[in-house]
Amino acid sequence: MPDLAALYRFRFREDERGKKMLIWKALCAHYFQPLIGDGKVIADLACGYGEFINNIKAKKKFAIDLNPDAPKFLDGDVQFCLARADNVEAIASDSLDVVFTSNFLEHLKTKDECDAVLAEVLRILKPGGRFIIMGPNIRYLAAEYWDFYDHYLPLSHLSIEEGLVQAGYEIDRIIPRFLPYTTRSKLPQHPALVVSYLKLPLIWRILGKQFLAVGRKPATPGGGEVKAPLVKGAEGARFIGFLAAGGAAAVVNILSRIVLNWAMPYELAIVVAYVVGMTTAYLLNRF
Repeated sequence: MPDLAALYRFRFREDERGKKMLIWKALCAHYFQPLIGDGKVIADLACGYGEFINNIKAKKKFAIDLNPDAPKFLDGDVQFCLARADNVEAIASDSLDVVFTSNFLEHLKTKDECDAVLAEVLRILKPGGRFIIMGPNIRYLAAEYWDFYDHYLPLSHLSIEEGLVQAGYEIDRIIPRFLPYTTRSKLPQHPALVVSYLKLPLIWRILGKQFLAVGRKPATPGGGEVKAPLVKGAEGARFIGFLAAGGAAAVVNILSRIVLNWAMPYELAIVVAYVVGMTTAYLLNRF
C-alpha cells in the first residue's frame, strides 16, 4: 500500500494549505452549503486535510480517509473514520443525509473498485440522501489528467452519470464543467474572486475542468428510476446561458472592431470582428 501520508505531504505542501482552506471556505459558504442545506448529517469521503468538512455546517460530521495524518487537521466536531471507502463499518446503514467526495474516484484502480464505493455510499445514505461527487473531467483534461502518479481511473461527467445509474442512484444534477482543475494554476484565487466565479456559470464553460455530479438514493426501495439530470438548473439556466453567450459575443464583436480598425480598413475590420464574435458565441455555447 502506498504511503498516503508522505504523498499528501508532498502534493499538498504546508505553505499552500492555508490558501486552499480559504478557497474551500468560500466554496462551502457560497455553493455547497446552499446546495446541501442546514441540519444535515454529512460524511466527507477521502477527506484529505478536511478542507470541505471543516467548512461545512452540519448537525453531525464524519470524515473518512486512509491517511493516518488526517485527524490532526480536522475540527473538534468532526468524527474521523480510518477506513476504506468501500467498507466504512463505523457508519450505520441508512444514516447519512449527504456524502461528499472531491478528487477521489480517479484514484481507484478499476471500475469494480468504483462500483464497490458507489455501493457502500448507497448503503450508508438515508433514503433520499445524496452523493455529491466532484472530480477531474477526462473529456477536458486528456493530458493533465495523468500528471498525478496515483491517477488510474479516467472519468467524465457522462461516465460517472452512468456509473451512478447502474449502481441504483437517481440523477439529481450533472455539471460537466464546474471548477478549474487545480489550485496550483496561475488563475487568481482570492476568495472574493472564487465567490464571483461561482456566481457566473457562463465562466464555468471556459475555465471549468472538473465535473460535479449529484446522485440520490431512491426514497423507496426499487424506486431508482432515471430522472432527467439537472445540468446547472435545467432549461431556464440554459436559456440564460445562451443569452449571456450572445451578449458576450456582441461585446467581443464591438471591442475587436474598434481594435482592428487601427490595423486595417474599416470594412475589413467589420468582417473580421464579425467572425471573431461568431466564433466566441459558438465556443461559449459549445462548451
